[in-house]
Amino acid sequence: MINNLPFDAVEGTACIITGGLLHTINAKTAHGLIRQSDRFKILGVIDEVSAGQDAGELLDGINREIPIYDSIFTLIQSTDKPQFALIGMATKGGVLPEELYPTIEECLKMGISIINGLHEALGDIKEFSSIAELNDANIYDIRKPKPFKELHFWTGKIKEVKSFKVGLLGTDCALGKRTSSKLLVNELRKENISSHMVYTGQTGWLQGGKYGFIFDATPNDFISGELEHAVYECWEKEKPEVIILEGQSSLRNPSGPCGSELIISCELDAVVLQHAPGRKYYKGLADYGKEIPGVSNELELLKMYGVETIAIGLNTMGLTMEQALEAKEEISKETGLPVILPLDEGMSKIVEIIKQRLK
Repeated sequence: MINNLPFDAVEGTACIITGGLLHTINAKTAHGLIRQSDRFKILGVIDEVSAGQDAGELLDGINREIPIYDSIFTLIQSTDKPQFALIGMATKGGVLPEELYPTIEECLKMGISIINGLHEALGDIKEFSSIAELNDANIYDIRKPKPFKELHFWTGKIKEVKSFKVGLLGTDCALGKRTSSKLLVNELRKENISSHMVYTGQTGWLQGGKYGFIFDATPNDFISGELEHAVYECWEKEKPEVIILEGQSSLRNPSGPCGSELIISCELDAVVLQHAPGRKYYKGLADYGKEIPGVSNELELLKMYGVETIAIGLNTMGLTMEQALEAKEEISKETGLPVILPLDEGMSKIVEIIKQRLK
């Protein structure tokens, strides 16, 4: 059986397939699910390169009791058979590598449904759909566009939303915008501030997000409307004090210049800007020679869009802790804004800023 969105009722036990990429940035979907998943109980990760380790320890040194196995056969010998297998990595061109075909086929033959966030629709591959049909398994291609009748145009109803709306935007893609969004919502809730995250990528849905859509699986004419609809639906059903919006890519990455839609179509009240001081070029564009603008330059652009930046979060990949702290101090002096290391320090400083805005 082949299924399309919406999949709101889908939940249960799952394993994650990462194709030997778990230790790389290309497995950021898996990384998010390892850190937190409210939709699925993660039984293990299938990654032949990192097999034998705990996925949490590999990711950030925290044991989360999520073992890494070299195959689906090894996994089910050690734990329960999962209901779902999640594709947990990104690939060049969004295509499933042929070397992963046997793993997908093995899962389907066992009756394990596949949830795929790659651009390539696995349900359109005849050899997979046939095996799924024979073994009462499903293939969920969550990056397929919604049916036309479920899409929304922008209407202006965003004016009715009274929540304080904060966008987690970035100077580039793959900087931890979704991770920081989740951390911020968790921290706000600890302080008894009602809050929800609006997701805009497949990992946000996989983690259990109730409100949102998949940005890069949506026809361009409907991006602004789907953003507005997701925020409005969250407001209408939950009435949260704060809505956190997960940004995509960056304002000026030529391969994905996203961000202005969130600011304008959702009438953001504030932005937390994510930045990687150890990264000179946009991700994947070093050969093209496109350098990431400085933080102050990006802040000026955000100001021109009419939104206040309340803090800066740093992705410290490639830096020692000493280098990260030096970058934090330099950027704070340069911009006059609070600068945090989300994974190391948490989001309490940003929560305090939001508290002040809510008064």
